[in-house]
Amino acid sequence: MGSSGVLADSTTTEVADLSSANPYSLHRTAHARRSEYVRPHRIRIKVGTWNVAACPGTDKDLARWFVDGEGLDPALGSSKPSDDGGPVEHELHNGSPRDASPIELADGGKIGLYVLGLQEVNVLTAPSQYMTWIYAADDSTMGKWKAALEAAIPPDYQLVVAEQLAGLLLLAYASPEIAPTISNVSTISVGTGALGYLGNKGAVCTRIVLGEVTQLLFVNSHLASGVEDYYLERRINQAQQIVNQARFEPIVISGVSEEEKTKIGDEDFAFWFGDLNFRLDRLPGDDIRRLLMLHTRGEYDLSKRELRRENSLEGEPIVVRCSSDSSDEVMDRDPDRKPQNKPDDKAVENQAADDDSVNLPDPDDFPQDPQEDPASLQATLSSLLPHDQLRRLIKERKVFHEGWREGPITFLPTYKYDVGTVALFDSSEKRRPPSWCDRILYRTRKDMERYMTKVKEEEEARKKDEEMKARGIEEAADDDILFSYDPENDSEEHPTPKVAEYDEYNEAEDGGDDQSPDQADHDTIHLDLYTSHQRITSSDHKPVSSIFTLDYDAVVPELKSKVHAEVARALDRAENEGRPGITIVADHHPRGAAWRSGSDAPAHVDFGEAVFLRKYTSTLTLANTSGVPAKLSFIEKPMTNELGDGDAAEIQWLTTCFVHSEAADDDTESVDLGKEVTLEPGETLNAVLDAQITDIVHARMLNEGQPTLEEVLVLRVTDGRDHFITVRASWAPTCIGRSVDELIRVPEGGIRAFARSLIEAKARAGAIPYDLPIHRPAPKELFRLTEAIETTTQRVIADAQMLEDCTVPSDPGWPFDEAACKSTDVDTRTSHIISLLDALDQDQALPSAFAPEIPALHRLEALAQTLVLFLRGLTDGIVPTALWNRIDQAVPSIPSLANPASLPADEATLDNDRTTVLDILQSAPHHNICFVFLTTTLARVVAELAPLSKADLATLRGNEASLLAGTAAAARGGGPGAAIGGVLSGVGRRSLGFVRKAGSGGTPVVAAWAALEKRRARERRVSEVFGGLVCRGQSAGGTSGERRAGEARRRAVMELFLRQKLE
Repeated sequence: MGSSGVLADSTTTEVADLSSANPYSLHRTAHARRSEYVRPHRIRIKVGTWNVAACPGTDKDLARWFVDGEGLDPALGSSKPSDDGGPVEHELHNGSPRDASPIELADGGKIGLYVLGLQEVNVLTAPSQYMTWIYAADDSTMGKWKAALEAAIPPDYQLVVAEQLAGLLLLAYASPEIAPTISNVSTISVGTGALGYLGNKGAVCTRIVLGEVTQLLFVNSHLASGVEDYYLERRINQAQQIVNQARFEPIVISGVSEEEKTKIGDEDFAFWFGDLNFRLDRLPGDDIRRLLMLHTRGEYDLSKRELRRENSLEGEPIVVRCSSDSSDEVMDRDPDRKPQNKPDDKAVENQAADDDSVNLPDPDDFPQDPQEDPASLQATLSSLLPHDQLRRLIKERKVFHEGWREGPITFLPTYKYDVGTVALFDSSEKRRPPSWCDRILYRTRKDMERYMTKVKEEEEARKKDEEMKARGIEEAADDDILFSYDPENDSEEHPTPKVAEYDEYNEAEDGGDDQSPDQADHDTIHLDLYTSHQRITSSDHKPVSSIFTLDYDAVVPELKSKVHAEVARALDRAENEGRPGITIVADHHPRGAAWRSGSDAPAHVDFGEAVFLRKYTSTLTLANTSGVPAKLSFIEKPMTNELGDGDAAEIQWLTTCFVHSEAADDDTESVDLGKEVTLEPGETLNAVLDAQITDIVHARMLNEGQPTLEEVLVLRVTDGRDHFITVRASWAPTCIGRSVDELIRVPEGGIRAFARSLIEAKARAGAIPYDLPIHRPAPKELFRLTEAIETTTQRVIADAQMLEDCTVPSDPGWPFDEAACKSTDVDTRTSHIISLLDALDQDQALPSAFAPEIPALHRLEALAQTLVLFLRGLTDGIVPTALWNRIDQAVPSIPSLANPASLPADEATLDNDRTTVLDILQSAPHHNICFVFLTTTLARVVAELAPLSKADLATLRGNEASLLAGTAAAARGGGPGAAIGGVLSGVGRRSLGFVRKAGSGGTPVVAAWAALEKRRARERRVSEVFGGLVCRGQSAGGTSGERRAGEARRRAVMELFLRQKLE
């Protein structure tokens, strides 16, 4: 019997792959020869379950019933099955042809594994009590039960599992012979109680691997209680929930792990036990109680003198007194104990054989089968079992139907009794009906496979019947029968009338489908004992125990070591015979890129000169020229997120992917095949190398010559030779990532040619020295961009007035807010930006960067985004941090910055604030010129995009006092409506007539105010875009409130200079 995944049945044989020598290959190859080191073993396992109902003193009874086997009462059905032949009588494991008996590590029938499942070990009557187990579990209860069990079992047994979920507790101890062979213990708790996941109901599941081969599963569960159909459905759903949610850690054998977690159903032997809470339905509880009490009081079978009613005490709880004692019971503590001496049956038999006058015994002298005795307890139990919900549901395939089995029930219902009594059923007000709530189910892998095969055959038969009926044939004919005979139609005689047959109760049939294996197929599990301990009275449940004998496969370590050594030697010989290999062929390279590949030198790809933002692509063809599959992957280079000063920090500029070598028919992009691909012999695919610099920080570093664009790609061929591909590119110097002080020292001809000349002079790249002469007061790139933006804006306004398909976007942030630029797609606009930067770096005319057919609207968006990118790339900014700190300190003397939410309406105040800011900027003349030049251009662009007509200006100047009042109202939180109201209130009653008449002759105040609001909104939004780009400050430090205040002041500075007088 094998387990799932890499563990399988030991009698099968796999083809070993000796083409690689990695640990997985060694494990698989040795596993293919597992029949040489796996031998049949035998173990006895005792499983016990008990709902202790949180009753005190139950832990003191644990040794009596679970280990010592006390508490049995044969008179009440607590006895060993009559068909128990003992483990010694079993056939050889699995019908194996190996001439060896199963290895018993624990000699003398000793219990090798004790597994105990307890329920309700804690008081869980309120949700708050079992909610605490989610956050603060209490280990004291587990410690109490562990101490009780360890005191009962032999001292050399070792703890295997100890897991608690609220009131559920699962304990497992292994004998010293078995414990070393146990591995991969994985335990999971599944809560199915309140809210569908709390632990007042649920299961504790554990999976162990025995002897590196056989998986054992133990599930201790407590399902929903209640007799109504609603609770029955809950029990069914909870059992299914446990199966669906229980997942165990992947099995690791010899350092090799399975890929997936295991689940219920992957094991070789499974045991599901606990308080399953299934009841007897369709029978009144009082009738069940009355019928069973006739037996427990001795009123039904008068032959049991010791159970007659006169032996019980009047007025006291009826306690059944059994004449038998525990000396005849199964004793697990002393496995070497020998049975009592009996008469020499062989001598009596020989004497009888010599006596010719001996008479045959009277048939009445033989004991009667309890099943055939209507007055026996077993006959009564057999009449109740057809009403057991669990057996009915198994038969209906609703729960526990996938091969699960249960031993014959020959004992009284286990629930519910009065605490302290042997057989007095619930006498409380609820008078709960007696039921077999506590059960122990089990199955083997073959049980489940047998069930799945039967389901498949039934489905195939159903489909065949439907197909035959669709063809007009009522019954599908048997392929082995040439013709059929129907007595009613083919015979001349009248048919014999049918007699209704008596449907006799069959316990095995009522228990479900395929509860016992076929006789021809040897069963690897034998139930030695299944009983309840009736005389344990400390709980309202009776404990139930089972003893199983398992024939299982396990590894013999000495044989496995020998096989592993042989496999390692064989792999070593075959290591070089089946190694995969590939050939790399150049396919396509970008402009300027070169490819070199020689037999002695590594492959080399040169992308040539790399321009900021431009993407370069090179394609390599990879062919598998070996005779075995080749698994390929590029080894990822570890990257760091921190760029330390002074260190040659690495940048991410190269990406790789695998695509199919065949071109797509519909010209769509090739599909990325992932980071790892497998090439079959003779197959090819393409490796695509993309080079691109998109980060401004990386551009600054490359301008300063810190890193180099050179990298060695490692193409990993699993189990084969790695290939090294050197990839390099040269950096094209750019204005992005420079400072104002650098750019003003660039002469005519552009920064690219100037930087190259400096590199040739110094033999290395670096920043432009500050000791070089200054050629202009501000960067030429800023002059050219602002001039082009202003000119193109006028062209866009003219096109919008003349062309129907040209409309200026109404978004106030356009064209400087990237989110508002929607006239073209991002890729197209990015290509325009790359062309503009190339023209700036080479000192070429900006209009030459566009094709003649490019609309002015598209040009303006590209120019505006290039300006934003340029300002973002300035390392010091237009207003450096030192200057901004001085402006920030002067905030109290600048009203516009003291209240950045709204600028003052007084033009004189605005002029004074502008003067104060410019005085501070005068200390850095070049930055001052850049600031004035930029803000002036932006103000003109805003005025062009949000114009005020002469009529609007006249109306606003005529109502200047009201405008000031309205602006103040808007600043106080009234919004534009309040501002309009302020304007109208300043006009007065006589002016209202002017507003009403303005619709025919002039421009109304409201329309003028709306036009002004559009301009103010655009000024504000443009200021938000450029505030952080122009003014550099310590925005990363301080609290979030301080950062927001700093951003508001930077925006206010820009808005102060974008605000134009109403002239």
